Amino acid sequence: MGAKLTQGIWARIARIILRNRILILLAIASVTVFMGFQWQNMRFSNSEANLLPDDHPINLEYQEFVKRFGEEGNAIVLAVRDSALFEPGNFRRWNTLSKQLDAFPEVDFVISTDNLQQLVRDQEKNEFVLKPFLERPPESRQEVDSLANQLFNNLPFYDNLLFNKDSRTIRTVVYMDKDIINTSVRKDFVLRDLTNLVNDFEEETGLNVRVSGMPYIRTMSSQSIIDEIGKFIFAALAVTSLIFFFFFRSIRATVISIVVVIIGVMWAFGTLGLLQYEITVLTALIPPLIIVIGIPNCIFLINKYQQEVKKHGNQALSLQRVISKIGNATLMTNVTTASGFATFIITDSTLLKEFGIVASINILFIFILSLLIIPIIYSFMSLPKTKHLKHLNKKWIDTFVNWMERMVRERRIAVYLVSISALVVSIIGIYQINISGSPIEDMPKKAEFFKDIRFFEAEFDGIMPLEIVINTKREKGVMKPATLKRMERLSEVIRETPELSEPVSMVNLVKYSKQAFYNGIPKYYQLPTSQENTFIMDVAKNSRGNSNLLSTFVDSTGQYARITTYIQDVKTDRMEAIEQDLVENAAKIFPEERYEVSFTGKALLFLKGTKYLVKNLIMSLALAIGLIALFIAYLFRSFRMVVISLVPNLLPLVITAGVMGYVGVPIKPSTILVFSVAFGISVDDTIHFLAKYRQELIANRWRIQKSVYAALRETGVSMFYTSIVLFFGFSVFIISSFGGTVALGALVSATLLFAMLANLILLPSLLLSLERSIANKEVLKKPQIDILPKEETPKKPKQK
Repeated sequence: MGAKLTQGIWARIARIILRNRILILLAIASVTVFMGFQWQNMRFSNSEANLLPDDHPINLEYQEFVKRFGEEGNAIVLAVRDSALFEPGNFRRWNTLSKQLDAFPEVDFVISTDNLQQLVRDQEKNEFVLKPFLERPPESRQEVDSLANQLFNNLPFYDNLLFNKDSRTIRTVVYMDKDIINTSVRKDFVLRDLTNLVNDFEEETGLNVRVSGMPYIRTMSSQSIIDEIGKFIFAALAVTSLIFFFFFRSIRATVISIVVVIIGVMWAFGTLGLLQYEITVLTALIPPLIIVIGIPNCIFLINKYQQEVKKHGNQALSLQRVISKIGNATLMTNVTTASGFATFIITDSTLLKEFGIVASINILFIFILSLLIIPIIYSFMSLPKTKHLKHLNKKWIDTFVNWMERMVRERRIAVYLVSISALVVSIIGIYQINISGSPIEDMPKKAEFFKDIRFFEAEFDGIMPLEIVINTKREKGVMKPATLKRMERLSEVIRETPELSEPVSMVNLVKYSKQAFYNGIPKYYQLPTSQENTFIMDVAKNSRGNSNLLSTFVDSTGQYARITTYIQDVKTDRMEAIEQDLVENAAKIFPEERYEVSFTGKALLFLKGTKYLVKNLIMSLALAIGLIALFIAYLFRSFRMVVISLVPNLLPLVITAGVMGYVGVPIKPSTILVFSVAFGISVDDTIHFLAKYRQELIANRWRIQKSVYAALRETGVSMFYTSIVLFFGFSVFIISSFGGTVALGALVSATLLFAMLANLILLPSLLLSLERSIANKEVLKKPQIDILPKEETPKKPKQK
């Protein structure tokens, strides 16, 4: 009853589409224009992807830190490592660059050799005052050398902040206005104003300026995403249309398919604008994904149309059957693909949730567009010519199908041995997979800004901020000598960790105060003794108001202190070991009853976010498998069929995970997507094959062997076509400069290739080997939905 009802519904849909062709085309055009107007609402992401939900304890702790001390990632750093910088003209030009940057409203303040302040003791007034390091521009090389000597040897306070003593690298720190750090104003400043000033400086001096810092990295990374969207869309169109033309050898069929997917891309961008979602590294992949997933829909529909035309030459009946029969099958396969993406919606990550919503909606959109546009356009055209149908009789396709049938018929033992061996080897590989919490691992390795990241990492021992907050549990507790000594002990632990940079905190200012008290002698850069403390600490407190930079290291009540260090780009297990070591040492140094120590910062936020995301994505993959298993159970009403159908789809996922372990591709937000995406797509082939298999069972009076071979021959060609398109379509992501996108493209392509072989060889082999187990009443039950209704071949019209 259900199957007949389904057939009736689809027959009615076919009549509605073919009788309202003009109206439907006008409706599609209107929706496309509407979606085009939504493009103006599209926004590229200006903030970092937060992988943790807003109410997660680690996120709440970070937000509390930002509220207390302000945005941590608001500094852009410029550096030069070249002895030519100490030429008087170049040195003056470097200081001029600092002045130019400080003049912009987007900049809060700048710390550089131009405005560097020295803390000195005024002997007459017996107080500390801030004296400019540079009283006048130097005129000679001797003056510059004297200044450099004073900077490198007498001002340890600024070591690792403004210079590297060993390499004599000088840098300028530009602190941006915290209110615009996550807006498009930051992007305009970095790409236009900052870039122009740096280019002018380099042209005038011939020096190479290195630029980095979180605002700069985020801006350049976002710009790389923008630059790649057009490249992906063009590459996906070119590759898929070339393969399509190679298979069909029809320009009009190729053009029709391109029109369908281009409209699908326009709708995808429109959906992003309509929902006002930001374009991120993930949502930027959706338009090319729509092309890659949309072309197989076109292949199924056009292939069916040409088969029907070849069979009986009746155009109206051919178009009606394309909609009523293939329409139902493509709906089922698109629903399973959309389900794979829709499972991301259950994660608490906004980044993944938006990706899942837009991707799943537009996969269904591209199905609707394919089903409407292809039959309607063909209805206005003449019947395909004989040359357009030649691809249906290609000898190499017959050779491929014969090879598959021979493998299934004669080499089933070998198929199982290879499958089991691949499973065992892959499981061993899985144990070698690491989880990556590095925020820069996926960034474009050849980009200049990435090379600059590595430069600053080598010169200043880290790029990602790690923050330690000490709550003294009483007002002005930070300035107590006991607290400062404990902070210094923890700072020593940080210094002994090679992956961490020199820590900066209130301790540094207090040390600098003692040095100033003793007339700037560098050896006195240390914490004051108990006898010295009273006078020096009072002066240090008074001096805090004169420094924009250091006032951020103690909150307004004096209860909370902050120690800032930077961590290098290290492996996740090493980062966790560093965190654990710091936590254990902090617990020993700061008694729990008197202090409360917490760890936060972008480095930890990304690490925790990655691990949280991996757990969520494993859940979403499990949900995808569960949903699709229920879907197959509903279609075929057989538990055994569910188990048999899942085996050839889960094995490729295990093989891909094993490959990741062997080649050293870590689990990270970009690569974990592979499994849900690939599973949702590969299961389409399984549904097509099993649907045709059941149809053949009915036609062949439940003779399993004959039905399996017939289904293999019938569906093998279409499955091969679509798998090849998907393989090369996803392969276009390999041209990306982002490591995560490259891994996503390569791994999905490989998984789909493994899945095609599993569905065409392993699945039929299992059906034949388990013939007695599944040849029972459970399998003979009538399905809830006939995906591929029984064929009725009409007589060819009589020739006049």
